[in-house]
Amino acid sequence: MAFGSAEKAWLKTLSKYRQPSPRRSLFELLVSAIPFAFFWLSAWAAVHYGYWIGLILIIPAAGFLLRLFMIQHDCGHGSFFGRRRFDDWTGRAIGILTLTPYDYWRRAHAEHHASAGNLDERGMGDITTLTVSEYRALSGWGRFGYRLYRHPLIMFGIGPAWVFLIKQRLPIGMMRSGSLPWVSTMATNAVVATISVLLIWSLGVVPFLIVHLPIVLLAGAAGIWLFYIQHQFEETHWSKPPEWQFAHAAIHGSSHYVLPLPLRWITGNIGIHHVHHLSSKVPFYRLPEVLRDHPELSDMGRITIMDSLRAVKLVLWDEARQRLISFRDERLGRI
Repeated sequence: MAFGSAEKAWLKTLSKYRQPSPRRSLFELLVSAIPFAFFWLSAWAAVHYGYWIGLILIIPAAGFLLRLFMIQHDCGHGSFFGRRRFDDWTGRAIGILTLTPYDYWRRAHAEHHASAGNLDERGMGDITTLTVSEYRALSGWGRFGYRLYRHPLIMFGIGPAWVFLIKQRLPIGMMRSGSLPWVSTMATNAVVATISVLLIWSLGVVPFLIVHLPIVLLAGAAGIWLFYIQHQFEETHWSKPPEWQFAHAAIHGSSHYVLPLPLRWITGNIGIHHVHHLSSKVPFYRLPEVLRDHPELSDMGRITIMDSLRAVKLVLWDEARQRLISFRDERLGRI
């Protein structure tokens, strides 16, 4: 598929939205961090004084932690304050709350952006997606393992615990990528351990685990869901070079996840993912400006919440039909 001039033109069009506002960025940081602290402390107070109904406050706390992760995400792209030093140290500080080593994650995520939709460059920062032919070439145990991995209970239930509590404690996949991923991961681990010990000493181990662990896991599950559905929808795009081209893959391989306004706000407009992939330097709070000024982008890759729920069953890339299909579709295709 040719790299169209219209797609090239979007790169130039979006360049004027790349400049962040330091005041707006600081405001977004404060309206995310302060409510998170408030709901976290309120949930702990409810547990401490025996008002167990107060544990419901874990839900908004997880929402604001998710929003903080979206700010960390923008920092990784250098788009939040627009100054690398400020972005990096803001991202590192938030990474302590999200249990996500910033420099390790930033490098993995950059590889994802550079190769999203490229069938020859799968693996780093991606949800593992096999083609139909690759799946059929697996052994029986291999197929069972892939089906287990793609099961929603594993992906969104066990997955967040694995990623945020275990996987990100070591720079897996970057053992030979220099010292920075190691330093970032070990420093984050050390600070997280120190703060955890202090909180457990002052608040108690049971209240700490009852409050903080569910918040992290709920926020992590929501984050994994958003990352998953932004690329795992029926009409997404995958191809191999030379057909694969960055701009085309960005626009057509990433979704526009249409969410209600409160969810758009708490998720940092990450649903406008096709625009983000096309120009990752656009701050998250300016993404709605892009759709407002260029409404034709609103219909590209558009999926609703119901569409996203139906898309969970789509697990294999059918190169012949150029779309994601389900295990059932693959089975019927062999009959």
